[in-house]
Amino acid sequence: GYVGEITSCSMRLIRGGVLERPSGRTWQRDNELGAHTLTIAAGHSIDALRFVAGEFKEVSSVVSTQVSRWLETDTQQMLDVTSPDNILVSGRLTNGAVVSAHVASNPWAGSGYRMEIYGRKGTLVATSEDSPQLGEVYLQGAQGSDNLEDITISDKHTNVLEGMPEGAPRNVGQLYYLFGEAIRGGESSYPDFDTAVDL
Repeated sequence: GYVGEITSCSMRLIRGGVLERPSGRTWQRDNELGAHTLTIAAGHSIDALRFVAGEFKEVSSVVSTQVSRWLETDTQQMLDVTSPDNILVSGRLTNGAVVSAHVASNPWAGSGYRMEIYGRKGTLVATSEDSPQLGEVYLQGAQGSDNLEDITISDKHTNVLEGMPEGAPRNVGQLYYLFGEAIRGGESSYPDFDTAVDL
């Protein structure tokens, strides 16, 4: 309810470093193997957007391979790439809000993650240096003004022990704790297999 009725939202995750990889990671260049920017980074990021802002009603997209060759750094070979590295999605959510998303692995200086939710009462902005499940996420908001201010997350949303390392360990630990609570009979609104199929 912080932003009121959602009118529009945008999300982007822009990573750098797509020109070269060591041989242990160049298998990601093959679209047929199914593990690349579209299926991993875009899948996670668009799922987070849907969870926060709502389901898609209308959608169009561009999926593109902008960098068609990678240098395999340990063998010094140039390898052909068929997996996508830029995904653009636009559309409308079931609540009527318009939405845009861009997830990319570009050659240099990726700008990280940014999700913006705009509504009639306010704005929320979540940012991170990388995917939100991998790094620390910072939240800012504005209600009835144009000045974004930092929002402190309440301690009631912390479900891991003190001393848990920040970033991915803390984020994954939070999910496992809540998953465990659901297994022990607690209420759960967590995604299931059907959610994955929809996404």
